[in-house]
Amino acid sequence: MKRFFIGLALFAFGASLIALGYLYWPWLQLPGVIILLPGGYFAAWGYAGIFANRFAQVLDRKALDPSLFDNEDPK
Repeated sequence: MKRFFIGLALFAFGASLIALGYLYWPWLQLPGVIILLPGGYFAAWGYAGIFANRFAQVLDRKALDPSLFDNEDPK
């Protein structure tokens, strides 16, 4: 979770530098892109970890009680 938030913060900071470079000083876009790329990588890596954890919890719950995942109407 920590890695996701660090990546998200870096991504947002890089995107804001790109936007400021577009509006005011174009040379701000270069550091914005340099910060944006690792920020996107860390955010994606962190989100993949969050997704894997939640998916593993679903699989564990299914292994404990398969009737939770029946698609049939209750009797």
